[in-house]
Amino acid sequence: MNSFFDILEKLPNLPDDQRKLLEESVKVIKVKKGEVIQQRGDLVRKGYLVKKGLLRSYSVDAKGKEHIYIFAPEGWIAGGLEFDSENPRTELFIDALEDSEVEMANSNLFNHYLSFLDEEALKVEISRLIRRVSVLQNRVISLMSSTATERYEEFLKTYPQIVQRVPQRMIASYLGITPEALSKLKGELVRK
Repeated sequence: MNSFFDILEKLPNLPDDQRKLLEESVKVIKVKKGEVIQQRGDLVRKGYLVKKGLLRSYSVDAKGKEHIYIFAPEGWIAGGLEFDSENPRTELFIDALEDSEVEMANSNLFNHYLSFLDEEALKVEISRLIRRVSVLQNRVISLMSSTATERYEEFLKTYPQIVQRVPQRMIASYLGITPEALSKLKGELVRK
């Protein structure tokens, strides 16, 4: 999905009033590098699709240490698509690592979207959702069971387009290691 507006193209039989409702639930925003667009405690009712730039979603523990949950380069979504009515507040921050153009969608977009999908479009969207869930599942398993080298190699496969776009300290945070450990690991891989 390159745009939340792509959703509208997949719903040719959508009544005009419903189309207008969906269009109104998406806003294109510009986010400056370093700007936080979601903070811990916010109501999770928005998703952010990156048109241009790079976002990250992360938490901060009680000791003040950042733990990066996901990077969102172009075409990826960060944010509250996983809205939980029992716990509507997020634990995650989202900020821009580069000046970015982002489509911000209200959660109503997804509720309405699903109700109007035809079978083929539903299959495509479910496969995209499964990919996102798969990336996150593999990340959790990797953090529990893989070596730092294995996690770094998986990072390179998952995010080849952002390796040069984010500081090494953020990659180390994502991997759950120190920047010094990442530097040492990269040196060992070069020598192989």
